Amino acid sequence: MLTDRRQDDGRIRRVTWAGLWINLGLTVVKVAVGLLAGSLALVADGFHSLSDIATDLAVILGVYFGGKAPDPKHPYGHGRMETFSAAFVALTLIAVGLVMIYKAGLEIAKVHLPDAEPAMTMTSAVMAIAILSVVAKELLYQWTRRVAVKTHSTALYANAWHHRSDAFSSVAVLVGVAAVKLGYPHGDQLAAIAVGLMIVLVAVRVISGCFHEFSERAVDRQTLTQIEAILQADNRIRQWHQLRTRSVGREVFIDLHILVDPALNITDAHQIADTLESNLHEQIVRPVNVIVHVEPDTPELRK
Repeated sequence: MLTDRRQDDGRIRRVTWAGLWINLGLTVVKVAVGLLAGSLALVADGFHSLSDIATDLAVILGVYFGGKAPDPKHPYGHGRMETFSAAFVALTLIAVGLVMIYKAGLEIAKVHLPDAEPAMTMTSAVMAIAILSVVAKELLYQWTRRVAVKTHSTALYANAWHHRSDAFSSVAVLVGVAAVKLGYPHGDQLAAIAVGLMIVLVAVRVISGCFHEFSERAVDRQTLTQIEAILQADNRIRQWHQLRTRSVGREVFIDLHILVDPALNITDAHQIADTLESNLHEQIVRPVNVIVHVEPDTPELRK
């Protein structure tokens, strides 16, 4: 299982480092072209890409510290660091979404003011860079999301949506170009508001999952059903109770009591518990930490 954890860490680092370098390149190109073309929208989109670099670094640091082995001060490991990383990315997403909505609202209000600034001059270069950003960030979103689902990384999943939020903001730039050409001045702002709301909703869902983990919530119903099926598959386990689960980063912690034949010697009873632990490790896709308490199947211990 340690090998699987290291492989997952490697996958997360590879996709995140790739995203970081892509974001760095997009930031430089967007800001440079935006300034040359006089497009404040593209300049703002460039700073959005810059915020992606911060969340990329947060994920890399979260995986680095979260993947450290348990020590005397942290006997349950450092998995919560990944949860903190996911929460940081989600809060950044909320800030990005709210800023987009706020700025779009201000722009709509400015249209009716006599001293409103003239519309931005949109050029083919602005459209080309926006299209490049949409394609690059959507591909990066798809790659990052696949790795996040495979590794069960909440932080990486949140970062995937940060990539997609950057793609959405570039779409808003394109919508703004089209709206201006069609003579509709509010197109860019309305698109930005819709994108901002979507980003905030995704971020709220991610941070809600983080709060559930901090509050020691049990794992999802599907995983619980799988655990129960593994228990039922071994007819040497007559009954079980006090099944408790929780998530720490990507790892599932399980502890439970099993009841076995009272006539078994301690070696045979231990072998049943050992087999159960192995089956849980092999059949649950997430890393598992198991504690099994063996009890004799007597009337007073049945619950």
